[in-house]
Amino acid sequence: MPFSSLKERISSQKHSVAFGEIVKINATVVTATGLKVSISDMVKIISNDTHHETYGMVTEIDGSTFFITPFSFVEGFCSGDRVFLDQTGLNIPVGHSLLGRVVDPFMRPIDGKGAINNSKLCPIIKTPIAAMKRGMIDEVFSVGVKSIDGLLTCGKGQKLGIFAGSGVGKSTLMGMIVRGSNAPIKVVALIGERGREVPEFIEKNLGGNLENTVIVVATSDDSPLMRKYGAFAAMSVAEYFKDKGQDVLFIMDSVTRFAMAQREIGLALGEPPTSKGYPPSSLTLLPQLMERAGKELGKGSITAFFTVLIEGDDMSDPIADQSRSILDGHIVLSREMTDFGIYPPVHILNSASRVMNDIISVDHFRAAIKFRRLYTLLKENEMLLRIGAYVKGTDPELDEAINKKEAMEKFLSQGAMFEVKFEEALSELLELMAESSS
Repeated sequence: MPFSSLKERISSQKHSVAFGEIVKINATVVTATGLKVSISDMVKIISNDTHHETYGMVTEIDGSTFFITPFSFVEGFCSGDRVFLDQTGLNIPVGHSLLGRVVDPFMRPIDGKGAINNSKLCPIIKTPIAAMKRGMIDEVFSVGVKSIDGLLTCGKGQKLGIFAGSGVGKSTLMGMIVRGSNAPIKVVALIGERGREVPEFIEKNLGGNLENTVIVVATSDDSPLMRKYGAFAAMSVAEYFKDKGQDVLFIMDSVTRFAMAQREIGLALGEPPTSKGYPPSSLTLLPQLMERAGKELGKGSITAFFTVLIEGDDMSDPIADQSRSILDGHIVLSREMTDFGIYPPVHILNSASRVMNDIISVDHFRAAIKFRRLYTLLKENEMLLRIGAYVKGTDPELDEAINKKEAMEKFLSQGAMFEVKFEEALSELLELMAESSS
């Protein structure tokens, strides 16, 4: 090996000579002493007996004692094992070679396709885009789903939430958005979900096509720290491409599992539980992640979709409530529409896009408002219609809604593997709302 190459390899491995020692271990926190550390410092723990290694992060300091939350499980470690300060910090290697790959939060491949060679290191934790450096959201971002493009139009650089209970169809809708969107780069973060869902999502929802897509995975059996920083690592990958001037689609499933990971960490460190057991840090963590998406002046954009699991279909859940206040819109999936066989089950009356009115034409706006009004009339008078108590001709607007009921439900429905261009969705909506009632 040439001397210069060897010198580069040695210089890239920055390990401290000083070390600390573990004085106490429990299932979630390692207590150590003997090093001068700061909050969020990365450390390497090495077993004296087995030489097994793992990484952790300093999450609390009490005098000369510091507390480490490990990135993996702590079986096999004991008191007296050594702790080294990792001077490279919490950085991940990023680059174009990540495209088409499935990786863990440290960008290590888990798809069996060989090593990934990236030389650029990027910090996992970064400050969000400064308020005055954000670009105006003035372009439509098509997702290939009729009901969203037509009635909940997204803008390039917008942040939206997909709110749904379990088994309603979040993963299917995510797959439709990834396949149908016109973004040149797509980053998907699967955080805290079941391991079997990863290959299932790739094969069933994406059709096995990972072109221009990066999938970052931290499954439910990973440590809370891996699940927490898996989301931040995926956002860092999206930011790398945004800084190159690319328009990026970022999808994360799910914010709830991310918040639960922080709940485990916070409660283990003694934080007081608040609503539903979430400590304050769980709620303050959400804007730190979500505000990193958006459109930046002179650079590209990150259009983000965050799925939020609604336990018991309760929209007052603290994570759902906090997410709605941060995001630029929310797409609510309805279990009732699923029962009626309408897929994707987007409940347009409970959903909203906060930038829609700024990026669509006047004709589009009028058609969308009319659709919502007619659909609302149908829902309000559903019981009267079912029992036959409504007399046709009493309300001309309701008559029009009744005549168009089947066509409107058809507009809301779309096969999981079908993609509809924005122009086609808009044309269908304008035609539907322009029809005269008969």
